[in-house]
Amino acid sequence: MRKRSFLFLIFLAPAILLNQGKIHANPSQFVYLRPSETVIQKGNASWYSQQSPGINRHTANNEVFDDSALTAAMWEVPFNQLVKVTNLANGKSVVVRVNDRGPHKRFVVSGRIIDLSKQAFSTIASLERGLIRIKLEIL
Repeated sequence: MRKRSFLFLIFLAPAILLNQGKIHANPSQFVYLRPSETVIQKGNASWYSQQSPGINRHTANNEVFDDSALTAAMWEVPFNQLVKVTNLANGKSVVVRVNDRGPHKRFVVSGRIIDLSKQAFSTIASLERGLIRIKLEIL
């Protein structure tokens, strides 16, 4: 028992003191820095709305899903990251905030890199298109 107490004092106590008792980090306290170089990807984008099959009421970061907001679903990008999406066919662009995860992995394999909300997609293309070729810039 004495050995365990000693190990606690050596290893865990300094960590707890440095974190002021906060073991789990709050994601809203993270500060995301802009990358030193602009990250640009090219691929396909689609859109989704509240009427799409399988869409949950809440996004992956626990916001209520609003298809009239300029938001998007994307993998491997932190929540609240701003992303500029440019339609390669007409040059129109929109800045969206990532608040969800997607597109589905089976679509990522075929080149889809982002799912835009209905409002964001309609800003740069006709909703009838469904899928467009885009350039994506991490801001």
